[in-house]
Amino acid sequence: MAPVRENLTYEGFGHAVRELAQTIADDGYEPDIVLSIARGGVFVAGGLAYALDCKNIHLVNVEFYTGVGTTLPMPVMLAPMPAAIDFSNKRVLIADDVADTGKTLKLVHDFCVGHVAEVRSAVIYEKTQSLVKCEYVWKRTDDWINFPWSVDEPVVKREGQVRDA
Repeated sequence: MAPVRENLTYEGFGHAVRELAQTIADDGYEPDIVLSIARGGVFVAGGLAYALDCKNIHLVNVEFYTGVGTTLPMPVMLAPMPAAIDFSNKRVLIADDVADTGKTLKLVHDFCVGHVAEVRSAVIYEKTQSLVKCEYVWKRTDDWINFPWSVDEPVVKREGQVRDA
C-alpha cells in the first residue's frame, strides 16, 4: 500500500499562507522580523511578511535532510549566519514549511532565545512527532507532504540552448 501523501498546490499554498497570517494577526502578534528557515521556509516567510506588512526578513540556512527520509544526526546552521545583535529586543516570527521532527525549528528557536524580546513559530504543516509545538499552524498531518516547489526534479540545461548576448 502506497503511503498517504498530502499534496499542496501553489494555489493551495497561497490560501494557506493567508489563513496562517490571519491567525497570527487575530492573535495580536506583530513581528518585527520574519526569520525564514531555508529552503522551504523562504516561501512561507515571504508570504507571511507581505500579509503581515513586515518588511524585515532574515534568512537562516539549516542543513538537516539529505534526501527523502534521510537526515544528518542533528541539524546544522550554515554560513552566513545572522548576527544575534540584529535580533536584539525584537519580536521574531520563525517561518518554515513544515515542523516534521522539530529539530530544525528547535535549533533556530534556541539561537533566538536570549537575544530577542519574543520568538514564535509559524508553519504550514506540523506533525505530531515534532519536538517543537508551533504557536501558529495551518494544518496538522502525519502524511508525507508534496510541496509545489519540491515535487519536480531540478531543471537542467537543455542541449543546444544558447543564451542571446
